[in-house]
Amino acid sequence: MRIRDRNPLSNATALLICGLLAGVVVAAAAFPAVAMSGLAAKAGADGFDSLPTELTVAQSPQVSYLYASDHKTLIAAFYDENRRDVTASQIAPVMLQAIVSAEDMRFYQHHGVDVKGVARAMVANQKSGETEQGASTLTMQYVRQAIEYSASTPQEVVDATSDTPGRKLREMKIALSLEKKLTKQQILDRYLNIAPFGNGAYGIYAAAEVYFNETPDKLTLDQAALLAGLVKAPTAFDPVTTSGRPQSLLRRTYVLNNMVKMGYITQAQANTANKAELKLADKSTPNGCTSVVKPEWGFFCDYFYRWWLQQPAFGADEYERAEHLKTGGYSIYASLDVGAQADAMKNVNTQAKGLPKKSDALMVAGVEPGTGHIKVMAVNRTYSNDQSGNGLSTDPHKHGQKGNYPNTTVPLLGAPDQPGGYQFGSTFKMFTMLTALQQGVPLSRTIDTTNPYKSHFIVGSGPAACPGTNYYCPTNDSKDEVGPYNMWTGFGASINTYFVPLEEQVGAQNVVAMAQNLGITFSGNKNTEGTDAYFATHGADQWGAFTLGVAAVSPLEMANAYAAVAADGNYCEPLPVDEIHEFNGTKLDAGNPRCRQAVDPDVARAATDAARCPVGDQGFYGGCNGHATASPTRSIVPHKYQIAGKTGTTDNDRTAALITMTKQLAVAGIVADPDNSDTHGYSHTQVNLAVQHTLADYMQGKPAVNFTKETEHTAYGQRQSIPSVKCQSPNAATTRLENAGFAVHVGSKPVASSCPAGTVASTTPSGSTSKGGPITLNISAGPGGQQNPPPGQGTGQGNPPGCIPILGKNCPPGGRH
Repeated sequence: MRIRDRNPLSNATALLICGLLAGVVVAAAAFPAVAMSGLAAKAGADGFDSLPTELTVAQSPQVSYLYASDHKTLIAAFYDENRRDVTASQIAPVMLQAIVSAEDMRFYQHHGVDVKGVARAMVANQKSGETEQGASTLTMQYVRQAIEYSASTPQEVVDATSDTPGRKLREMKIALSLEKKLTKQQILDRYLNIAPFGNGAYGIYAAAEVYFNETPDKLTLDQAALLAGLVKAPTAFDPVTTSGRPQSLLRRTYVLNNMVKMGYITQAQANTANKAELKLADKSTPNGCTSVVKPEWGFFCDYFYRWWLQQPAFGADEYERAEHLKTGGYSIYASLDVGAQADAMKNVNTQAKGLPKKSDALMVAGVEPGTGHIKVMAVNRTYSNDQSGNGLSTDPHKHGQKGNYPNTTVPLLGAPDQPGGYQFGSTFKMFTMLTALQQGVPLSRTIDTTNPYKSHFIVGSGPAACPGTNYYCPTNDSKDEVGPYNMWTGFGASINTYFVPLEEQVGAQNVVAMAQNLGITFSGNKNTEGTDAYFATHGADQWGAFTLGVAAVSPLEMANAYAAVAADGNYCEPLPVDEIHEFNGTKLDAGNPRCRQAVDPDVARAATDAARCPVGDQGFYGGCNGHATASPTRSIVPHKYQIAGKTGTTDNDRTAALITMTKQLAVAGIVADPDNSDTHGYSHTQVNLAVQHTLADYMQGKPAVNFTKETEHTAYGQRQSIPSVKCQSPNAATTRLENAGFAVHVGSKPVASSCPAGTVASTTPSGSTSKGGPITLNISAGPGGQQNPPPGQGTGQGNPPGCIPILGKNCPPGGRH
């Protein structure tokens, strides 16, 4: 605290000198010839005249407020001193009257220096033998505090507050000058904005809020009289303390009696106010993210604060930016949707009850496509530094140490200055699909998948390698997931052995670059072998498992990356603010979305179309064919909204993730153990429901905005007719199709056909396909042979006439879990 309680034992000699000189100055103003007669008077006047008359007033520190997206719900405040300047018109008239009655009853009679007051104080002090009365006017008090706030060195602060004749003289001279420039109302307004009221409240705005949870314009007579009485000695008269409460009430009576003397109120009004029960709000203004108005907003507040410290617009370095936030009086309107946040917290906490351990973290983040505005950051944790009640960490390397449940300040959902997080599994297949589409590979590109698949990526020895080799050898979740898949069905069924060879075709380093293009950052030192940053920098071309989501990222990053896809490839930096206004009301550009076209719109639209498959929706070309790893999403989110998304699971179920989105919101959720990445055994049940219901709740009542259909060329590429090879030998059929430019594969399971056994019963696809695309020969088992549906097309679906699954034509929606 820079301003202390006023010391009543000021130097009597200083008061005498100041009184004499004040008399000289006032006399000089009224009767120059008379006042300036005499060498002593002239010498005193000359010395006084040499004192400065200008008051350079630095802007006093102002509290900055962080509001929610509704522009009215307070999330948090940031300040060094709890102060918010207001105009006199925003202050109740009784407050203006009360402060004059308490501090300077002759305020409207003097011109900055009260000569009668000086004389009265001198007489009273001489009679008592010590200084009991001061003679500082409201104007002089304001001058002293303004000089103190403008001080730039410790010595200047001492000079501004020390009880010396020199200080008093300077205050008088400046006060006289100030009253010629400002109206009494302006002086009163400035005084009330700078005065200390105790309990961390500086200025009348903070005082009204802290003591009565009111704004200054709503203060009642008894409240105003109490606050006016505090200014003389905020500590001694502190109504919150046991010793200060009776003193504050006596002081209130004193102020009310003075108000009667000045004619502001009647004695009856004073009596009524004196009898009013003192009801204090005892409400300290929240300061910083550990004292947000609601605990569920803490992680968002933390993200905002870290984001602010990264913005050059607010200062040269983090220290300067933090100081500007705590003193600049900004009004910051955040992107957080408090209704959506409340729904997300409800969903997270409900589903977290079903997790294996209380310490498991269920995290959900939501981002608005097209702006990057962060709407939701929910996790089953409380943002708090108090970890005394936390359980032990599940990390075996931290035996006996506290974990992060239930309280933590670790940025679990993501931070702009701290890369890393959790493995999001197959949700990373989105980056491979985008890369392929960007390179001209159509959605219909078919790969005859095997399980396992021997890739060309080098991984060394270990369980990820094909037996006896050092080549990466991924497998699928089910042994039956083999045969031809395209991007629709491969993404919908999450076929690992489709996306690893696709990653090979387009270049793993290009897939990594696509992820970075959409805001994915990599943790660790890029020169430290084994870190994500190292792989991304030095070994991206051999990072075969990247498409399966082995890099650790945050829920917020993944929500934002998918939001860019939903926004037709328009990537926007994650943004925790809608608007930022300076104290004077000027809107800053620093709060505007920062977007760029990261992906060709038609490519993003095609990827979105394929992403409708995993969540049980149907693409524009009907290509999903019932492949859906999270099909219940479609029944939870109202059907009028088109949805897209992707599930993700890591080895040994160490995490389970779901991302789903509309054109208005992308929601990413994951369940993991933040203390120990080796914890395993998670299912999709809880995280899926939390994400699905969070999106459904957010969309309620909003207009339907559909995705945009991709071009047929992006979906299918250049079409080429497939020569008929029905009933031909596999060799003859292969030769004919290869001569036509197709890549030919022979299916592993015979199908019933009228063609002789061992000949080609049909091709998948048939009719036409992408130019140069792969074709699978379905070998006949002969008439009456065992019917096996073409691999990769699902079983038991009963495809209707005209349904061509690989082309995605005329096939019904469906799903599998």
